[in-house]
Amino acid sequence: MANKTLFSNRQNQYPRADSRNEAGGRAYKFEPKHALAQLAATGTFNNVFYAGAQTQLDTLRTLIDQVDDDRYLAQLAVYARERACMKDMPAALLATLSTRDTELMHRVFDRVVDNGRVLRTLFQMIRSGQFGRTGLSSSLQRAFQRWLNEASVGRLLSASIGHDPSLRDVLRLARPTPVDNERRALFGWLTDKEPAKWAPATAADLPRQVRQLIAYRQAETDQAQAEIVENLSVRWDLLADAAKSPLVWKALARQMGPQALRMNLNTLLRHDVFQDAALVDYVADRLADAEAIRQSRQFPYQFLAAYLNVSAEVPRKIQTALHQAAELACGNVPELPGPVVIGLDTSGSMQCPVTGWQRRGATSRMTCVDAAALFAAAVLRRNPDSVVIPFDTRPYQARLDPADSILSLSARLAKYGGGGTDCSIPLNVANTKLSKRAFAGCVLVSDNESWVRQGRYGSTGVMTEWQRFIENQRRLGVKDPKLVCIDIQPYGSSQAPERDDILNMGGFSDAVFNVVASFLGNDAGRFVAEVESIEI
Repeated sequence: MANKTLFSNRQNQYPRADSRNEAGGRAYKFEPKHALAQLAATGTFNNVFYAGAQTQLDTLRTLIDQVDDDRYLAQLAVYARERACMKDMPAALLATLSTRDTELMHRVFDRVVDNGRVLRTLFQMIRSGQFGRTGLSSSLQRAFQRWLNEASVGRLLSASIGHDPSLRDVLRLARPTPVDNERRALFGWLTDKEPAKWAPATAADLPRQVRQLIAYRQAETDQAQAEIVENLSVRWDLLADAAKSPLVWKALARQMGPQALRMNLNTLLRHDVFQDAALVDYVADRLADAEAIRQSRQFPYQFLAAYLNVSAEVPRKIQTALHQAAELACGNVPELPGPVVIGLDTSGSMQCPVTGWQRRGATSRMTCVDAAALFAAAVLRRNPDSVVIPFDTRPYQARLDPADSILSLSARLAKYGGGGTDCSIPLNVANTKLSKRAFAGCVLVSDNESWVRQGRYGSTGVMTEWQRFIENQRRLGVKDPKLVCIDIQPYGSSQAPERDDILNMGGFSDAVFNVVASFLGNDAGRFVAEVESIEI
């Protein structure tokens, strides 16, 4: 007989790793479609811990060449924009479609380009020549022209915020034919043409919002500006540069929606808005409006971002409102079918900004570990019998006060660790110290750059411990435990291969919660299947 150790059927339970990750550890390489989805849901074309911006671009183009499925590219562009809430990756996929399948490009154009920023990003990418063209083809030009003619006045005004490229650059190259005199006058005004060149349109044809905006900018007193703001429905940042005093800023604050308020608390502080007690109460109430949070399906992520960036000088009542809002948003997090082990990677590489390092002043204060900790805290809040295990090369005992707010919990969890990475640790703790407790599965939130421990028979440490976890949980009566590996960085491998009991997915948007809950509830869908379910 052949060597029974070498040719034991137990080796089937420990699939041999087929690659090395960026940290040098054993890993399982994603198939091209999955790797592309992972990159589209997490990549930002900025430098991250193990990969530079150029590497991400090169990887994207390589994977696109390997995926000979234009429909999938279109679905992924929509998924990345609508569900993963990404901006640059969907535009890059749309630019690729413009050279591979113009019909599909037109079908998804408006869903991907849902605001002026994405329009300008797409325009910038096309002009760069990185995706096979340096200008607008006739087909692309038609798509841009359609968007520019059909966009609302408010959307066009919002698109005019920003430069390099500016909306004026887009209009001059797309050359849309105005559908009427109002749009002709608007295009002329947006491109800084003299009114004489708008003919047959005149200044009287400008939309009401534009005429009010012009009046606001020309107003001689702050009182006149404040009165105009009360009846002017445009984005606040179109008005900010010309605001003459705190009186105008107070009027702007009352015109902002909850999201704009949440994102601009420091701006309002700088302009003395919060010296007015009534405005403090107003902003706090808008932020913590329970009905608005439920209806908009907001998740805690947005409130953590605001909390991390808010100045300590912002009134305590408003900071408390952010905590309250995050608690309310936890009601939108789905309940899992049972308690789970939540592995929270707190290693050194997780200190990278979640959207990568950018130019000075533009880098997000939210790190990968912040995003991961918030996910763990939100799951724990809705599933209190679950266990959170922070780890790097060793486990940390998370001392959590149930009375803490969700933002305080996530902040506490994010402070652990900082060393190397061993993603098998949470499962090892579950198999030893928690071996008598039944769990529906395990959720690992990491950048998947585990390198410390090797597994049996050439597998990863995660797979060795996962097999032990399965055997132990089945003894406890759990028939079908599941492993979910959530990767929040744009790398191309995982610590566990795709199987019926294992889900790999990428992203740090709120869409992750629902996918995890569905999988643990025995939904057989996979990350790629989730993308392919997009209707176009």
